[in-house]
Amino acid sequence: MASDAQPVSAKTPVTLREVAASAGVSVATASKALNGQGRMTAETRERIRETAQRLGFRPNSLAQSLLRRRSFTVGLLTNDTYGRFSLPVMSGISDALVDKGVSVFLCNVEDDKRLGQLHVDAMLDKRVDGIIATGKRIDRHLPVDLSNLGVPVIYAFTQPDPGAVAFVSDDAGGARLAVEHFCRLGRRRIAHVTGPASFAVVHARAQAYRDVLTEKGLPVMEPLLGSWSEAWGHEAVKKLFDGKLSKSGDEKPDAVFCGNDQIARGVIDALRERGLGVPDDVGVI
Repeated sequence: MASDAQPVSAKTPVTLREVAASAGVSVATASKALNGQGRMTAETRERIRETAQRLGFRPNSLAQSLLRRRSFTVGLLTNDTYGRFSLPVMSGISDALVDKGVSVFLCNVEDDKRLGQLHVDAMLDKRVDGIIATGKRIDRHLPVDLSNLGVPVIYAFTQPDPGAVAFVSDDAGGARLAVEHFCRLGRRRIAHVTGPASFAVVHARAQAYRDVLTEKGLPVMEPLLGSWSEAWGHEAVKKLFDGKLSKSGDEKPDAVFCGNDQIARGVIDALRERGLGVPDDVGVI
């Protein structure tokens, strides 16, 4: 059935000239007011801004980019769009940049070198002002070469290029703080349950754990390495309380330093199943 309805035409964008005319100022004055530049009274600047908002004026971002030689866009590369830690990092990056008028161009490179290069090329074609690279592991590099791109590159929680700016967690320092906290609470038999040996963070934390106990003259139990899972935390408690893992004999732990939250949940569940209180009987971090 034929329709007599006419297509709805797109609304013509409001121009800077229309804003200026409505506010009763020159185009140059309107431009300066909207860009936070020029000398004028606060009342005039506010009147121009209110007029622009009322009319629905939106600056031409392409023209502004050409004028300022900036795209006001930052590329965010990651191979971990589902990570429990990567997502908050990416959200924080986006929030901070949006507050500065900068848009975020997010690309998931997965673990595909070809896909990663395609995304980097697209970012450079869009003239991004810089690139932030974040990933699953600090001891693994993203599958793409980010050196010599001609734009600033910052790494967060992924292996950086030599000499690059990078934000990483202090795993040894964090482990030291955790074990020292247990020591201040009077705990003397502190165990460590953590993830697989293939992770660099596991070795950094385990060494800090050993160092603190040695410095305090306390018995060192060999760290238990397994998966990053609740099931492993549950199994580790059985090893700790049903075996003889302490070098000082068969005394049971009064504290457990865990490698992540999942392990800690498994440890806590297993302790409570044994009738042990957390943290009264056994402290858990």
